[in-house]
Formats: sequence, C-alpha cells, structure tokens
Amino acid sequence: MKFNFKKILPDVYCIALFAAIAFVYFMSPVSKGFRLEQHDSGANDGINVEIKQYRDAHNGETPRWVTSLFGGMPTYQIAPSYDSVKTMAFVEKAYHLWFPDYVWYIFASMLGFYILLRAFDFRQWMAALGAVVWAFSSYFFIIIAAGHIWKVMALAYIPPTIAGMVLCYRKKYLLGTIVTAIFATLQVQANHVQMSYYFLTIELLLVVAYLVQAIREKELLSFGKATAGIAVAAVLAVCLNASNLYHTYEYSKDTMRGKSELVKPGKSEDQTDSGLERSYITAWSYGIDESMTFLIPNVKGGASMPLSMNKTAMKKADAQMSQIGIYGAFTQYWGDQPGTSGPVYLGALVCMLFVLGLMVIPNRHPIKWALIVSGVLTLLLSWGRNFMPFTDFFIDYVPMYSKFRTVASILVVVEFVVPFIALWGLKLWV
Repeated sequence: MKFNFKKILPDVYCIALFAAIAFVYFMSPVSKGFRLEQHDSGANDGINVEIKQYRDAHNGETPRWVTSLFGGMPTYQIAPSYDSVKTMAFVEKAYHLWFPDYVWYIFASMLGFYILLRAFDFRQWMAALGAVVWAFSSYFFIIIAAGHIWKVMALAYIPPTIAGMVLCYRKKYLLGTIVTAIFATLQVQANHVQMSYYFLTIELLLVVAYLVQAIREKELLSFGKATAGIAVAAVLAVCLNASNLYHTYEYSKDTMRGKSELVKPGKSEDQTDSGLERSYITAWSYGIDESMTFLIPNVKGGASMPLSMNKTAMKKADAQMSQIGIYGAFTQYWGDQPGTSGPVYLGALVCMLFVLGLMVIPNRHPIKWALIVSGVLTLLLSWGRNFMPFTDFFIDYVPMYSKFRTVASILVVVEFVVPFIALWGLKLWV
C-alpha cells in the first residue's frame, strides 16, 4: 500500500505551528539567557549538591540515601532511573523533537491534545484550536513556574493515552494498542502517580460509556477486543515501570502515607486507616465560590502576592498608606486556600462554548455523560474540606485516595473536560 504524504500534510503543518507557538512564547526570556525561578527545581539543585559531593568522594558511585530532604530519603525516590525504561528515552526525545526545556513542555501538551481530538475525528484546524486551548490553561504555566515538571510531563502524556483507548474502541485495534502502550508508559514514567490516578476517573467512565454504546449497537465482541488491547497496553506500561512503582509502593509504607502507628489524643477523627491525615489531604481545598475563577480569573484576588504589587489596586490606593508600606502587609488573594500561585482559569470563551456543547451534543451519547460525570465528580472533590462529607466518603472507601494531598489539583480533570466538550459542541455546531 502506497503511503500518501499529502493526506497527513495538514497534520504536519499543525505540528509545525505548535513548535512555532512554543518557541515564540519563550523566545524573549530564553534568548536573553534567563531561566525560570522554579522553587521545586531550585530545591532539587540543593539536594543534588550532597549527591555530587558523594560521587566526587567515591569515584562516581551514586549514593542511595540523602540527608538533605525531609528526615532523609532514598535517592531512587528523588531521581528514579532504571534500565527498564531506558528503551523509551529515544521515543520520548523524538516525540519532543529534541526541543529544549520550557519549549517542549508546551509543545508536548499541545501535541498530545491534538492527537486526542484527531482520534475523535476532529478536523485538523479544530483539533489545533483545542490543543492551544488545553495547553494554555493557566494551571499549566503555574506548575511550570513552580517547577512541578513531573506533573507537567504526566499531564502532557494523558490525552494521547486516552487517544489510544479511543482508537481501540473505533476498531483500530493494533494502532490503538500501540498508541496506548507508548503514552501510558511515558505517563507512568513521568512519575506523578497522583495525576495518573485522578485521570483514571475519565478513563474508567469512558470504558463504561463505550460498553453502553456496544450494548446498544450489539458490538460486544468489538468492545471485548478493544478492551483487551487496552489491558495489554496497561500491563506493558506497568511492567516497564515496575521497578519504580514497586519501590515507591514499598517506601510509602514507611512514610506518612502509610499506616500510622500513633494516634494523636483527641484528634482521632483526623486520622485515616492508611494514609495522610484528613487536614493534610484537604489543606489546599478550592473554595465553592472560588470555582468562579474558571470564568473570572481574579474573582478571589488572583495569586498570593503583596497587594502593593497589584498595579490596578495601587491606582486607587491612599498615598499616605503606600508610603508607610501598609499595602505590602496584605495579600491580594482572599480565597479559602492557604496560598496560591494563581487561579484555575479556563477562559470566558471556552466556558461559553462548553455551555453550547452541553446543549448541542445529543443526550443519548454515552461519552457526553462520561465526561460530565467525571467533571462534576472531580469539581466536588476539589472543594475538599468545604464539602467534607463527600470528601470523607472518598478518603474512607475509595482505594488510594487518602494517599494524595492538595485536593484542588484534581481540577486538572475539569480543565480537560470543559475544553473537550466546548470543542465537541463547536464541531457539531459548525
């Protein structure tokens, strides 16, 4: 069969566009030699000093323990490196087109969502639009600036993982299994189990949606083949990352995420059977009314920074109070979280198109309801201590939920659902 390059030419143009956008966005600071002041990355540099000193003193041998993080920690948890995943190093770099840091973070995010929308048979221009909408959600730039790079990587690989699942259920069994296996492996290799765990919500509900569709269309055999392909891909992803997953599992038993041997007097209600304390899990809970930031970014003031740094506010400030520095003592953020680097903002236009999508996508379509349920479910969970009965249920009865903190970060699922439904509605409307 002759390969038709002209057929994929529009896709090539879109990939080139993503590369251009990513480079242009970071062109000014990178060309001037600047780098982001990423807190977590800076902390990691400090930890590596001890590792480097050990290597220098022991002929390049890597230490297995460092004392400069928490009360001490094994190095395989700080920078996991196993031979089993080295086979994917070339694949990962090729997927990034060997772009430099910062640039490939955004490029990979756009490309991944583009692959997903193309798997759903979106036209190229609309898939490209959706890719930009997903990648330029405010949260991604917040976590890049914070240095949460493993989280960035995991989120970049999740949409193409789901794309592979979709291809399987569209009866492209071999292609779907390969795509799912590659990106599921890279996703788990990114080493942010929390993000992968949260997106199981969508993935499992999509499987249920395709099952409903298969029953209606009497295509259970095809459903079985597709599910088997996905299962094979999942097993491959886990096996290639087995060393890291197993060591993380074993190490977690001896950390605060394991079963506690102590119970604080008078605070037993804060304890969980096997996991973090409830107050720690829900410390960063999104406010119920704070969810309006999806539409209005600064509805709670914006990022936690001195009010004196807000130029708009300072235009109305009392000059005398400014001189004595009173405004520097107050933060412009006044939401429910202890602090934040910025709001989860989806965009007014995206929210409008989301509402359009809810109206024009047929109610009979099970995938619509899989997405809506996952979005509503994760929104409620993001409220944490502000909706404690619901959160308590998940902490007590849903496996592994009590292992993760900062429940507000589950809003990444909402950030996936809203633009997807928005673009789906636009696709049907135009």
